[in-house]
Amino acid sequence: MKKRVLMGVAVLCAGLNIVSCGGSSTKSTHSGLPHRVLASQSVSTGSIFGGLVIINGDNDTLPRIAPISSGSSPGIMAISPSRNIVAAFDSGTNAVFAIDTTKESAIGGGVRLPAPSFSIVVPTSNATGFAAVPGATVNGFAFLGAIEVLNFSTNSFTTIAVSNAQTVVSNSTGTQLLVFSPDTDTFTVVFPGGAVPPVDTTCYTNPNQNPPNVCTIVTDSRLSRPVNAIMNGTTAYILNCGSQCGGSQPPSVAVFDMGSLTVTRTVAVDGATMALLNGTTLYVAGTPNPPVPCPASQNTTAKTCGMLDIVDLNSMQVTGNATITDGYHDRMDLTTNGQVFIGSHGCTNIGNVNNPGNSEVRGCLSIYRTADGSVVFPPDNGDVTGLQGFTTRDVEYVVENGELRVYDTTKDILLINDFVPQGTIDVIGQTGDVKAIDFF
Repeated sequence: MKKRVLMGVAVLCAGLNIVSCGGSSTKSTHSGLPHRVLASQSVSTGSIFGGLVIINGDNDTLPRIAPISSGSSPGIMAISPSRNIVAAFDSGTNAVFAIDTTKESAIGGGVRLPAPSFSIVVPTSNATGFAAVPGATVNGFAFLGAIEVLNFSTNSFTTIAVSNAQTVVSNSTGTQLLVFSPDTDTFTVVFPGGAVPPVDTTCYTNPNQNPPNVCTIVTDSRLSRPVNAIMNGTTAYILNCGSQCGGSQPPSVAVFDMGSLTVTRTVAVDGATMALLNGTTLYVAGTPNPPVPCPASQNTTAKTCGMLDIVDLNSMQVTGNATITDGYHDRMDLTTNGQVFIGSHGCTNIGNVNNPGNSEVRGCLSIYRTADGSVVFPPDNGDVTGLQGFTTRDVEYVVENGELRVYDTTKDILLINDFVPQGTIDVIGQTGDVKAIDFF
């Protein structure tokens, strides 16, 4: 079906930290565009196929180029640090399609997974990725779940059994993976390249052979429902969802040493399902349990709110916090002018963005202003599934409720410009995620 999509463009340097970027002013690609953005587009119309749509990052328009083939329902995407590979999961076929961004074409025909994945990473410039597949069946194991090591060049994968693997986070070289499973107070460190002690025999490629892939299950009394991590060199900041996810302890951030595989210290926070690192500051988002009432100053009919905590990593202290929308937070991005965009799914939606008569419209997006600590709640509804910022333009891409929104980060309002006078471009289908594939 037809979807209206607000167009503008955002390009963010690789990694979570804001850094200076450079790039060529021309591209020897099929599109000929110097600054490109890819949006995953799911289509249910019989005669129209989905794919990854190329967007012109200089003038906020869609060139007359067919989408890059990546199944009928591509959603979540992952991009390599050098931006030469973009991987997209297609829920229609349970396949991961890899795109060579220098050629703007698919690498092979996709890697078919045994079950859906909600977390994929491409840690290096090599045509190799990792997918967490919680429903994978592995011969010889009584439990479900695995990390699939994806070889995009051969359209194949090898399996590392990890019980109910939900989320995978990689170090910069792809030699250590942190794997998180729901409803447990442990997490798993996987070594895809070979045996690194200590070894846990529940994580093998094949339990009947001497395995090339092994793992370590990390246990510590300070862990409570760990669900995600932020990597920084040889240190990982483990996000303990805690009571929000049914744990017996409050949420916290645990500092994990990747060399010794030990937790060294923790800091208590209000909620912890997503975080963003900027220098020595860690922004941590979550929804507390018991619920936190929204403050009267927000003038909202929402009954409960989420929380954003600002952690100083030097002192390991929370130096500030702010009330944000509720839900399960899993998207964050920082703009060059100090705006932290925070997205969640399953939040409390207020009003209807398509009904201008509503006194309040509110969804799963919050914008925290680092300059003064204030929070903006844009008048839009739905889950946030993609965020992408610029380094040379004060705009931010936001995928919310299947629509691609563009925000002017100097005003925190939807951007309307001369190239799209109505503020929208008609795109067939539903947008799932967005990635900038050029530095500028």
